[in-house]
Amino acid sequence: MLYAPLEQFQIVPIISLKAGEIDFSITNLLLINIIVVICYSTMFFLNSNLIHCLQETSSYIVTNIWQKLIDFISEITAQLVSDVISEHNNKHVPLIFLLFHFILLSNLVGLLPYSFTTTSHLIATFAISFTVFIGVNVITFQKYGLKAFSLFLPSNTTFFLALLLVPIELISYLAKPFSLGVRLFVNLMAGHSLMKVIVSFSWGMLLLESWASLGFVFPVLVLIALFGLELGIALIQTYVFIILTCIYIQDGS
Repeated sequence: MLYAPLEQFQIVPIISLKAGEIDFSITNLLLINIIVVICYSTMFFLNSNLIHCLQETSSYIVTNIWQKLIDFISEITAQLVSDVISEHNNKHVPLIFLLFHFILLSNLVGLLPYSFTTTSHLIATFAISFTVFIGVNVITFQKYGLKAFSLFLPSNTTFFLALLLVPIELISYLAKPFSLGVRLFVNLMAGHSLMKVIVSFSWGMLLLESWASLGFVFPVLVLIALFGLELGIALIQTYVFIILTCIYIQDGS
């Protein structure tokens, strides 16, 4: 049982594997990531209509509920990319689609009891945000070369004003991956910590040997409302992360 709100975010080894000074232990963070990948793969496997195609009596493909779900998310992702990225947006759809599913599934798995929220750790969110940031810079320099540095210097800027604007623009540009990762981390960690506090309060009231123990009903009702709020945050933060990623790609295009 967890006794502190932040104790749920501890990364602990499940299977300890060490080779000298190198630690290959399987942690709860790694395990949840594997589960997310399995869920992601299973969802696409259930979306496959290969079985229907191989049936001799089947003359058409029957759309199942998983395919409808995948098609719905694909349409949203493609529309989002086309609205934000103006040129050659089709080539970015697979990346955005993968990021959307991975972050969303990671957020939703963290809402399950006795699970672990990988996106509540900076190491996980920074890994995603810096990967996106580095990829955007590679694409930008491949397309524009050294002209990409003009991004830090607004047009029609005098020399003395440039001495002030260039450092500001450079700092704001380098802060993008940090803000992208911290935003996702803070929202998930704060919501889960608040849920743990309310759960502990409800459990403490339930253990009271008096009529006062009936008061645990009120924190439980608040907890149910908070769970719905956390579900909304999981969806919104996924959307915000994706929309900002599209904006960064558009800025570098």
